[in-house]
Amino acid sequence: MNHSTSVLRVFALVFLFVAAPIVRSQETKKPLTDAELIAAAREIMATARYCALITSDSSGRAQARTVDPFSPDEHMRVWLATNPRTRKVREIRRRPRVTLYYFDRESQAYVTIHGRARLVNDPKEKAKRWKDEWKEFYPDRQKDYLLIVVTPVRLEVVNVSKGILGDPQTWKPPSVTFPIFVKVTK
Repeated sequence: MNHSTSVLRVFALVFLFVAAPIVRSQETKKPLTDAELIAAAREIMATARYCALITSDSSGRAQARTVDPFSPDEHMRVWLATNPRTRKVREIRRRPRVTLYYFDRESQAYVTIHGRARLVNDPKEKAKRWKDEWKEFYPDRQKDYLLIVVTPVRLEVVNVSKGILGDPQTWKPPSVTFPIFVKVTK
C-alpha cells in the first residue's frame, strides 16, 4: 500500500466517524414542526442581521444585493427600505417574486425565504419602519425612502450547529410553506 492510499483510507475513516453521527441523527430524529423551523429561522435572521435580496432582471438573470432588513413580523413578512430609483424597484415592479438569503457563518446556518415583494410608500408605514442610521442614505424621506415588504411563500432553514440539516440523500433542507393569507396594506 502506497502513501497516497494510506492517507485516503485515514481520511475516509475520519470522515465516517465525524459524519456518521450527523447522518444517523438525521435519520432517527423526528422532523421539526413548522413552528420550530420558524423559530430557528428567526434566530438565524437576528444573528445574521443583513441579508441578500435577490431579484430577476429583464433578462431573467439573478441580481443580488446586501440589504438591512427589519426583523420579521408575526407572519414572517420581512420589511426593508430602498431608494425608489434603484434597479431593485424596477425589477420588483416587473416580477415581484424575490428571494431573501441570510447566512450565519459561526453556526453554519442559513435561511432562504422565497416570497412576493410589494412596494409600500405609505407615510405611516414609512414612519413606523425607520432606522436613524439611514439618515445619510435617505436625506429626503418623502422622496428618497421606499419600503419593500416580502411576504413568504416558502422558507428553508439549515443550522448545522443545532442539527437542523437537509435530507441525507438529496440535501433538500427542511422547509415551511406558507398559506397565502396575508394582505399587505398600502
